[in-house]
Amino acid sequence: MTELRNVEAELARFRRRLLVIALVVLGAFGLIAGRLVYLQVVRYDELAAQAESNRTAVVPIVPNRGLILDRNGLVLATNYSAYTLEITPSRSGPVDEVIDELSALVEITPRDRRRFKKLMEESRSFESLPVRTRLTDEEVARFAVQRYRFPGVEIKARLFRSYPFGEVASHVIGYIGRINQREKERIEDSDDAPNYRGTDVIGKLGVEQSFERELHGGTGVEQMETSAGGRAVRTLATHPATPGKTVVLSIDVKLQKMVEDLFGDRRGALVAIDPRSGEVLAFVSKPTFDPNLFVDGIDQENWAALNESIDKPLLNRALRGTYPPGSTYKPFMALGALQTGKRGPNVMVNDPGYYVFAGHRFGSPEGYLGNLDMQRAIQLSSNVYFYTLANEMGVDLIHDFMKPLGFGQITGIDINGEVRGVLPSTEWKRNAYKRPEQRRWYAGETISLGIGQGYNSFTMLQLAQAASILADGGIKHRPHLVLATKDPLSGEQSLVPQPPAEDLGFKPANVAVVRGGLVSVVTGGTARGVFAGAPYLAAGKTGTAQAVTQAQNTKYNARALEEHQRDHALFMAFAPADAPRIALAVIVENAGWGAGAAAPIARRVFDYWLAGQYPSEEDMAAVRIGKASAPIGRPRRVEDVELVAP
Repeated sequence: MTELRNVEAELARFRRRLLVIALVVLGAFGLIAGRLVYLQVVRYDELAAQAESNRTAVVPIVPNRGLILDRNGLVLATNYSAYTLEITPSRSGPVDEVIDELSALVEITPRDRRRFKKLMEESRSFESLPVRTRLTDEEVARFAVQRYRFPGVEIKARLFRSYPFGEVASHVIGYIGRINQREKERIEDSDDAPNYRGTDVIGKLGVEQSFERELHGGTGVEQMETSAGGRAVRTLATHPATPGKTVVLSIDVKLQKMVEDLFGDRRGALVAIDPRSGEVLAFVSKPTFDPNLFVDGIDQENWAALNESIDKPLLNRALRGTYPPGSTYKPFMALGALQTGKRGPNVMVNDPGYYVFAGHRFGSPEGYLGNLDMQRAIQLSSNVYFYTLANEMGVDLIHDFMKPLGFGQITGIDINGEVRGVLPSTEWKRNAYKRPEQRRWYAGETISLGIGQGYNSFTMLQLAQAASILADGGIKHRPHLVLATKDPLSGEQSLVPQPPAEDLGFKPANVAVVRGGLVSVVTGGTARGVFAGAPYLAAGKTGTAQAVTQAQNTKYNARALEEHQRDHALFMAFAPADAPRIALAVIVENAGWGAGAAAPIARRVFDYWLAGQYPSEEDMAAVRIGKASAPIGRPRRVEDVELVAP
């Protein structure tokens, strides 16, 4: 009986154990079933995409960058394809050792090594970086045979930017360079991030930077089936890249090169504008630089030469260089007096050769000029006349009149980096200085403003815009460098819209008085020799501006000063005087009198644009060294001069 009870107890325990085991097994199968449902139903789309990616690869197709053309269709920026030897540092092992071994197969210069080192400092270790560009077919073949020895090293076919005319118009065109870390972060935070997959370069300056969106184009993709080892098997789908748009500039590159040649080794800037539209015809900053140096990543030696030069070749003087306008400011002072009613055109002012205000003697290099009306004061560039006018108008009235003309303002030109300069006022000085005695405006400070000195500091772009407004009778157009963009596929050209012109409300009679004074400068004043024999009538004003402040009652002596301390030469003009088609402003730094250095360049620009004449070699040589007046030698026809790439 006892044995029977023990058997039954054992069976009961067995059944309980069996039940527990069955429940555990069922639970396990339930978990497996639940997991399968989760994977097969809930996460189906995600896992299917992952599985697909295990056998496919999506490769970005980098678009061809758009061309840049001048107004006549000459190519200023283009592309070409070449092979590069590239290293991915995270996969290659010790980089220096790898480069040493590679140099036995392919020539790698010290410059290549320096450039590669600079790229490594600016990039991440898993990025592919070029150590040599523009490989020959023979070099590609030599490396291909030994490729197995170099993990993380490969040959790639890349598009390279090329600037056929080298230094010509470099500040306008700008350049492209490798995308740096700051730019990467900006792109990643923008809507353009997908469009830059596979792209290594971006516009850094000038039109290349300002019209990056149009020039870059749209990145395409190619979907490839891959093997387990990652090798491409076949193409599954392709969405081609969209080439960047062609950008058409308003500048005439032949005129641009002529002006740059006329400057020679001198520093300065020139801006020429069509006053009827605001189109910029020439936008010169000297010295220039070669944008091709930046395409592969500039090496330390060339960067130091550009960045540390006392001549500052990377500075866009037309856009960012600010200077006192000197006597080129006087015509605008005269127009301001007429418009505000502060002085009529026939009011006579005696010029004894100096002006005394509050015990301070303001000199005049012209000496005694006698009684002058407004036109005569412009023609003879009377300092005394405009000293007294500035005193009568006061700093704030001068400011309020000059501001709409664009002095000390952002013009809105379509490249980045423009500076404002300084158009002084009492409010400006209160904000510019900290100490109470510095913040106060003193009446004596107003006097020098009348002749374009004192706190006045403007760009040549601003002065050229003001000349353009005066030339067009008070109609203000926004200056612009880009005329249109062109679709590379359809060939359709689209004009870049510009804001409507603004009428500043100048009275025609007042404009006529000032224009008459400017014509007299060219026909009987300081610029008469320069424009002798011109087949058109021009209107202009020479100017000289101090580069450094001279002590009171100190006579200016150029020979006693360092070259960078001497006065600047300026000229502001438009032509033809009765129906202007071109207006310009030019400065030659530390070159002295405007009539001797700046006006001769302007004359050649007008001859080019209005008469179709290109200076003779003899004449250009004389202008380069500041020894020219009216053109010498036999001028060439513009169409006969071939623009040759270096």
